[in-house]
Amino acid sequence: MAELVQQYLDQIRDEHAGVTDGAVASYIPELANVDPMGFGLSLSSSDGFVYESGDAATEFTIQSISKPFTYALALDQAGHDAVDAKIGVEPSGEAFNEISVDDTTKTPKNPMINAGAIAAVSLVPGATPDDRFGCIHEFYSACAGRRLDIDHAVYASEKATGSRNRAIAYMLQSFGVLGDEPDDVLDVYFRQCSIKVTSTDLARMAATLARGGINPATGRRVTDAKVVQRALSVMVTCGMYDAAGDWVSAVGLPAKSGVGGGIIAVLPGQLGIGVYSPLLDAKGNSVRGVRVCRSLSEKLGLHFLTVTRESCSAIRARYDVCDGVRVYELHGDLLFAGAEQVLRTIERDRDDYRIAILEVSRVDDINDAAREMLAGMRTVLNTAGKEGFLVDPDNKVVRPASEQDYDAVLFSTLDDAAEAARRRLDRHG
Repeated sequence: MAELVQQYLDQIRDEHAGVTDGAVASYIPELANVDPMGFGLSLSSSDGFVYESGDAATEFTIQSISKPFTYALALDQAGHDAVDAKIGVEPSGEAFNEISVDDTTKTPKNPMINAGAIAAVSLVPGATPDDRFGCIHEFYSACAGRRLDIDHAVYASEKATGSRNRAIAYMLQSFGVLGDEPDDVLDVYFRQCSIKVTSTDLARMAATLARGGINPATGRRVTDAKVVQRALSVMVTCGMYDAAGDWVSAVGLPAKSGVGGGIIAVLPGQLGIGVYSPLLDAKGNSVRGVRVCRSLSEKLGLHFLTVTRESCSAIRARYDVCDGVRVYELHGDLLFAGAEQVLRTIERDRDDYRIAILEVSRVDDINDAAREMLAGMRTVLNTAGKEGFLVDPDNKVVRPASEQDYDAVLFSTLDDAAEAARRRLDRHG
């Protein structure tokens, strides 16, 4: 069943693969050497299952996507009060690398701009810069579920051209925000931005935030749920720089971009998204990354204010009506994440039945993505020598006008479907 979801993601990525608008980042010389046409998309479900499309294995530097994670680590290690005393949470309305602080507090306006990110680094405990970076490196790796490496060429390039960040750091020191030597803090900051990730790493890191701090692949609790709540809140309002308002209204996912071409997006409780495409717009966000996230949100119903009326499992009941025939009763509102979970459950159980009956009469609302995925269930089961029936009395999944588009066996009642399944098994022994 995973191939149904895979096809959907491939289709969405392909829609934007031909876009060549934007330019690679050049203010860090080493970033100008990347392949501008790289394009990867990864999605991790809340239980750790990952879908990949395109250049999902291509490594690139995390850059500013590091900011919410270091902010979360600072909250976890130093405490909310200590962090709030040094970093605000309001949108800045300025460029990400602006040399400025809040007029009243004389502290950075939020942790998603460079001033706030540098301050967050200084709040991570460590007797030496190496100790501090080791703590950050370990945290990122725990969120990704694997040991992440550093791009030493990018690190050297950033350090050699980081005059503006040095100006920010010394400004912060003058206002009492940094408790350590600015150059020591900056060295850690340059290193954290140079950590290499793939779009799949970003999807897993996003899924860790979606699960409230538990990495769904490893089962390890990386940080506290309250820390994640704060980090996601700031990502909503500040994560996409000057485009944050448009992003929230159109995409509706807590997110963070980076000039390496990455975007991370989180649907709390459900999934994480990682995108890679290094062509950037004037605000420093990936052009194709923004477009593909917009399409994912619109077509899969991922906007975080699209609240389903059944937040628990979409499967109301699962049982056998006879040996070889299993029924899956669905209920509530069914969007992409719910349909994906249903299909993978049916796939995991495949050795336990010969005929699967999907009963959707109690589904209240369903979007087009979930409808198309469920309607394709029988085709996938047939390739494995199984059969799939659909009980859809109100044509919620397969609409009358589109019945010819799907290889679906439809019934109006569960009793009719169960009887047909028994006859099918009797006929074939």
